[in-house]
Order: sequence, then C-alpha cells, then structure tokens
Amino acid sequence: MILPSTDESTTPVIEFRGVGLTYPGPPPVTALRPCDLTVRQGEYVTVVGPSGSGKSTFLNIVGLLDAPTAGQYLLDGIDTAALPDADLTALRGRRIGFVFQSFHLLAHRSATENVALGMLYTTTKGRRGAAERRLRAQDALLKVGLGHRLHSLPTRLSGGERQRVAIARALVGNPSLLLCDEPTGNLDSRTADSILALLDNLHRDGMTVVLITHDPQVASRAQRTITIRDGVPSEIDCEVIA
Repeated sequence: MILPSTDESTTPVIEFRGVGLTYPGPPPVTALRPCDLTVRQGEYVTVVGPSGSGKSTFLNIVGLLDAPTAGQYLLDGIDTAALPDADLTALRGRRIGFVFQSFHLLAHRSATENVALGMLYTTTKGRRGAAERRLRAQDALLKVGLGHRLHSLPTRLSGGERQRVAIARALVGNPSLLLCDEPTGNLDSRTADSILALLDNLHRDGMTVVLITHDPQVASRAQRTITIRDGVPSEIDCEVIA
C-alpha cells in the first residue's frame, strides 16, 4: 500500500475511503474493488497498469465522471457523494483541470478563445466577463510557453503546441488537481519530453498532478506510482477486474 504523505497541515486533494465501483448486471461487473488512497496537495502521482486493468475507471471516479458504488470519495475534503448533480458539476469545473490524449480544441477558435472557453463552467455564481476571460486565457498561455501563439488557430499549431493549449485550458480556472490521461500518447518522443518537462515545472510550482500512463518511463518521473493490475496486489491495495 502507498502511504499518504506525513504532512498533515493540508487537507488531501484526493481521499478514497474504501472506494470501489461495480457496474450492474446481469451479471454485475466489478471494475474497481474497494481501496484507500490519499493524494496530498502538491504531489505528483502516476497511475499505471495493462490495458483493461481499470485505469480509466480510476480516472473517471477521480474526475467525478463516474460515481463509486462503494466507499467515500473526498475531493479537497468535500464528500462528493453528498452533492446534487449541479453542485457536483460545478465542483468538477472549479477543482479539476483535465488533459487528455486528444486535444479537444475547436478548430475555428484561436488558442486564446479555446482556453477562455474553459472558464465558462468554473463557477455557479455568475460568469466572468469576456475581457477577463481573455486576459486570464492569455496569462495561462504565457505560462505554458505559447505567448507567441495567442491568436493562432489549432490547425496552425504543432501537436505539442496544441497539447500546451489544452494544458493552459486545464489550468486557467486555477484547479486543485491536474488530471492527465495519456497526455503524450499522440506525440513523438521529443515533443512528449517537452510536455512532460512542462508538467514537471507545474508540479514544482505547487500543482497537484495525477497522470494515467502505460509508459514506465513516463511513470518514473513522478514522486509516487500507483499500479492497478487484475488479481495482483497493488500499491494501493486495490484489485481490479477488466
């Protein structure tokens, strides 16, 4: 079992208390057996396992895309099971920034516009004005090294630049957690290294990063690695059935 950090001064970003997920049948399918996990503020954690082992289930639960059928999941100390759907959506928008293998950018919107769109769902009380969204989007793009590409369309960007736009969009709302699903899967090795170096820098600046990967070299960059494997005890004492 991976033990949580000994620093008790902050509330964990992620806390699983016997969290598991079983899809109803017939027959029922257990995707994640009940497990405990703590990820504290500022940690960098990678999650590995073979295809079909449950990495996607883990990501969906952490990202509030699927609700566990067992246990309790606290995000920043908030019991997610106690929230109605609207509040759960708002919590996900405010606290979690997603980075996927595919960039999911709008082809006919500039880099700034794509990032600004990430702020439309970050609060339930009012909406930021267009001018503020644009300025914050530009600041986020500067942070990921794309100050020279503010007005470029995704079709004019390289794969690495498009992923940087996607990371800027994930960061623009100042989330507690950056949740990455194979973020270098569509990139060549040199470009992938530059994206991983960017994630390293974000972590050094205090961002909490959880990264799902099948690549041991990518996994080795983190402080901790969680292994999910069918039928084999893992570092979070978690058994998974595909």
